[in-house]
This record gives sequence, C-alpha cells and structure tokens, in this order.
Amino acid sequence: MYSHTTQDIRITVQPYYLDDQSSPSEEHYVWAYHVKIENVGERTVQLLKRHWQITDARGCIQEVRGSGVVGEQPVLEPGESFEYTSGTPLAAPSGVMVGTYEMEADSGERFDVDIPPFSLDSPHQPVQLN
Repeated sequence: MYSHTTQDIRITVQPYYLDDQSSPSEEHYVWAYHVKIENVGERTVQLLKRHWQITDARGCIQEVRGSGVVGEQPVLEPGESFEYTSGTPLAAPSGVMVGTYEMEADSGERFDVDIPPFSLDSPHQPVQLN
C-alpha cells in the first residue's frame, strides 16, 4: 500500500495484478488500483481533475488527463473520504504510476495533491525496483 498527504488530503493506493485479464504471451498485462482520498483537514474540497503518468519497464510513458475520477468530481467535507477502483494495461510485465489531483477548496483556492508513485509488478517476472 502506498500513501502520501498533501495539504491535508491523504491519498492511499493499493495496486493489484489482474491475472484473468492479462495475457503475458501477447505482452498484455493488466492492473487494477484502489484509491482512497481522505480529507484530514478543516476545509471542504472538491476533486476537479486528474493527471497520471504511467511508465512501463521499457520506458514507454502514457499521460492521462481528465475531469474527476471514474466520472465523478467528489466533494469532501472535513473527515470525509472517497474511494474508487480503476485500472491500466501495460505492454510490459511491470511499471510505475504517479500523478496529481487538482483540488479546489471552498475558498476557491485551487491546488495539486500528489498521488504517491506506486509499482505495478506482475508475478510473471522477478520483482524489480521501478
């Protein structure tokens, strides 16, 4: 599990390999990742946008940008959290993901929250540092 807090917003990510959706013989590897976004501060915030950088073991980089997460732009009151699960395919048996969420406080201030880098490792190769 990977966790990081930026400006009172804690992001925790748990990736897991999806063997039933992967086909190593066709160089197709799929992971899901579960994200928990917690407002541990004293102001209300809304998640507006996401930005991911996904790098596979071969150095191929994918950039993903968009509004919200899983079709939502959740509002988090102090003490509230939002959880979702998403996924990503790679053409290599390992990689790393990192990113940011753009948030807006109830004051109108916008700020980025860091998503901690997390490793995507398949059981089809020896574990390596990404």
